[in-house]
Amino acid sequence: MSRRMTTAPATALTRAGTGLPTRALPDALLWAALTAPGVAADLLGLNAPRPWWQTAAGAAVLAVAVAVSRARPVLALGLAAGLGLAASPSLFTLSYGPALSVLAFLLGRRSARTRPVLYAFPAVAAAGTVLVLARHVDPVVEWLVLIGTLLFGAVFPWLAGRYRRQARELVAAGWSRAAQLEREQEIVADRARLRERARIAQDMHDSLGHELSLIALRAGALQVAPGLDAAHRAAAADLREAAASATDRLRDIIGVLRDAAPPGPAPLAPPDDSLPALVDRATASGLSVRARLPREAALPPLVERAAYRVVQEALTNAAKHAPGAEVAVTVDTGPRETLVTVVSGPAPEGGAPSAGGSGTGLLGLRERVALAGGEFTAGTSTDDGGFRVSARLPHEPGPRSGSPDAARAGLAEHPEGPEDGGRDTDALAHARRTARRRFAVPFAVAAAAGAVFVAGAFGWYASVKAHSVLKPADYAALRVGAPYADVAPLLPDRQVADPPAGRNPAAPPAGAECRYYRASGELFVSVEHFRLCFRDGHLVAKSRIPRAGTAGVVEQEEKEWLR
Repeated sequence: MSRRMTTAPATALTRAGTGLPTRALPDALLWAALTAPGVAADLLGLNAPRPWWQTAAGAAVLAVAVAVSRARPVLALGLAAGLGLAASPSLFTLSYGPALSVLAFLLGRRSARTRPVLYAFPAVAAAGTVLVLARHVDPVVEWLVLIGTLLFGAVFPWLAGRYRRQARELVAAGWSRAAQLEREQEIVADRARLRERARIAQDMHDSLGHELSLIALRAGALQVAPGLDAAHRAAAADLREAAASATDRLRDIIGVLRDAAPPGPAPLAPPDDSLPALVDRATASGLSVRARLPREAALPPLVERAAYRVVQEALTNAAKHAPGAEVAVTVDTGPRETLVTVVSGPAPEGGAPSAGGSGTGLLGLRERVALAGGEFTAGTSTDDGGFRVSARLPHEPGPRSGSPDAARAGLAEHPEGPEDGGRDTDALAHARRTARRRFAVPFAVAAAAGAVFVAGAFGWYASVKAHSVLKPADYAALRVGAPYADVAPLLPDRQVADPPAGRNPAAPPAGAECRYYRASGELFVSVEHFRLCFRDGHLVAKSRIPRAGTAGVVEQEEKEWLR
């Protein structure tokens, strides 16, 4: 006891000591992989210029996220999302986008809980929306990028990690079930050996016990034979006692070998093991037998073997317990069943019946008859104090449905439980379908929601852009100095919320309020813009802002618009 108490803490310390380096190395490699995109983007100039301490701070936050990703995966995802939102309100960054996807995948793989995730993703979307609205730019594009990044860069990786975790759990459950089946197979093999041992014990009891009883009977007849000298009479007595002692020892051995489980089908009988041969051997041994047997009756093998065992055991008991008594054997065969009756009289005066048996033979007969679907009775005859054994053996195979004997017979016919294999296969297939459904349903819902959202957002974006287009002909018709009342009918419903201020050809007039309109309804490409500046209710300046990369002359296009 003290040894176990002293070795247990040492084992725990050893595991703890070896576990930390084992986890630290993968975590360090993961942190290096997540930090590399940000450092590379800064070195290659793919990001907006930022001071070195921001890069170092981002690397430190990623280190914390990796450190807590095993115990607090939701917190690790929140840290990565916070870095992304700090770098860009749309969450789409080259520096921290890969970290967001990887930590979302690890969240799905390491955490089985879904409720925290249902709060984390909406919280990130809400924080990003607030940051997008706080900027004085068109929020539609920024918000669309935010939702798309969150959906494809976080939600889908989380679903992939969740599917991976469920697949690994299914594989582990399959291996566990395989080990369980292997153990069950070993148990089945042990049960089969026990059944075989019980069958051998039963056959030894039936066959050897019967033969030893006949030997004892012959020795007893020789002992009382006239004209035998004292030495030979004593030898016959010794032989009879030895046979009786051997029978008792055989009964003890049978008691050790015999199992409580019902024996399996009996082995095939030798060619000369028939009812007439059995009765003839008993009669030749000195047993008084009156037999009425069927003539050339073709019985089912199970019924014939059971009838043989009933008669054999009854003759054995008569030779042991009532030597010299008359035994009546009756076997009546009908079209549907066979009736076997063996009645032995009481032991005659001067007989030497043996001590009472253990009942092993009668118990074996009861089980054998039950396996054949019949009924067995044994007991003292009330007429003359003899013993009566009877069995009803139906010719139709199988015991009565719903009885305990029927269940035991079914177990003997199917010792390995073939139906269990089918149930195991069905359970494994059901588990696989459940795992696929648990992954496919959330993935399909997320994909459908993303498709609906993207389609709606693009439709709204197209509608907003279409209502901010000022036709080139209307732009050409505007005159500088005209009052706003004359200009307003030609203006579209909306103005551009994200004007291309960096491409303005000239600074706006002092004190003027400028509005920007699109010159074309094209989407997702750079288009020309018009700038109209108003002051004191009059149009004081108008200018055309070329599309990106076309800051050259635009007179030719203006001439075409005037046509």
